[in-house]
Amino acid sequence: MVVLDATIVNIALPQAQAELGITDPDRQWVVTAYTLTFGGFLLLGGRIADYWGRKRTFIAGALGFAAASALGGLAQSGGTLFAARALQGAFGALLAPASLALLTVLFTEVHERSKAFAVYGAIAGGGAAVGLLLGGVLTEYADWRWCLLVNIPIALIAMFAAIPIVPESRAHGNTTFDVPGAITVTLGLAAVVYGFTKAATDGWDAPVTLGFLIGGLILVAIFVLLQMRVRNPLLPLRIVLDRNRGGAYLGSILTGAGLFGSFLFMTFYFQRTLGYSPMKAGLAALPVTAGVFVAAALASQLVPKIGPKPIMVTGGVFGTLALLWLTRIEVQSSYGSDVLPAQILLGLGLGAIFVPLSSLALIGVAEHDAGAASATLNATQQVGGSLGTALLNTFFISAVSGYIADHTAAVVLRPELTQAEAAVHGYRVTFFWAAMLLAIATVIMATVVKAHRSDLPAQGAGPM
Repeated sequence: MVVLDATIVNIALPQAQAELGITDPDRQWVVTAYTLTFGGFLLLGGRIADYWGRKRTFIAGALGFAAASALGGLAQSGGTLFAARALQGAFGALLAPASLALLTVLFTEVHERSKAFAVYGAIAGGGAAVGLLLGGVLTEYADWRWCLLVNIPIALIAMFAAIPIVPESRAHGNTTFDVPGAITVTLGLAAVVYGFTKAATDGWDAPVTLGFLIGGLILVAIFVLLQMRVRNPLLPLRIVLDRNRGGAYLGSILTGAGLFGSFLFMTFYFQRTLGYSPMKAGLAALPVTAGVFVAAALASQLVPKIGPKPIMVTGGVFGTLALLWLTRIEVQSSYGSDVLPAQILLGLGLGAIFVPLSSLALIGVAEHDAGAASATLNATQQVGGSLGTALLNTFFISAVSGYIADHTAAVVLRPELTQAEAAVHGYRVTFFWAAMLLAIATVIMATVVKAHRSDLPAQGAGPM
């Protein structure tokens, strides 16, 4: 359900934006409100699940997720939808670590636990594909609101099934929670995202833009200081200061930044420029997921043999080339020749990146830090996605505005075609900068990470 929600709303967003009157600069909040709170509170959610009780946390997360989905499905304004998405992310940050921890309690035998984690990974990976298809079906044949309301029965079934079946379990030891740290870093990142949003309308040098960007960075710096001083930090700095893990986390942030936004703009290109229905747009996005599955399967076999670095660098090159390929799109582009090859290449690149990153997250980490190290990788993907979506949306708005300003005569003579050409120009600029973010991630993974196959742990940490 948590993974499903990351993609299902993308397909519904064009219709939701039109119905609720959401502006282009603000539409990214439908995505970033969710990813910000999910990534910002994920580590805290894991701590709460361990010490408050995993079953109790799972039930609370499911109930809250259902309520937030109802709020979003009934939203009559963009602000209400943004708030609902933020609540979904916060309750998802309780659900994800609690559900993963429950598997370790329910399946104690090694073979059975391996099978359980394999099923969990398949569901997590397949959820993205299901989200694209289900989002298309619900938006086209029902209403975009059902892309949120569909979570209610799923959450309630999971909750009522867990009550009689799942035993309660909790960890022992230091039970303090670093709530100030979680709030500080989430507010800091939200301020940076809002600064990016204001840059699209007010300019990069506007006082409000600079104020939010600087204020956000100050809050992030305060978060780092808090982690150095509190007894039970949300993110022990020893985890991120290791060269291999630090390189993996930086690569994860930049990869997420380049990819989340590009997925969003592909949805708008399919539906608004090529005229695809929501269902067709969902089907058109599936080759990326197929490529991820193929590359992930190959990477999981190759990482133990040749190490993580060659594979993820190759994946970064594939992803960068795929995004550069998309800078060639036109108003009347052919899906088969202009889009499909890039999507397949992008999927192969993603699968080749994320499998080695999961292994790197646990290199040299102490047993008591393993959960935090794995959760940090998931959090960096979400945080990177939040920042990248906001930044790329700002680039898109600026590119479209600049194109229209340079073609004022064409706007008068053929307004509809010029608006479409301006949007496509914006998409091309967006994909270029997404490619640059992924290229920087590739350089970091190639130069910072020094791990060899002999350094890898016996088992990698999968995504939550």
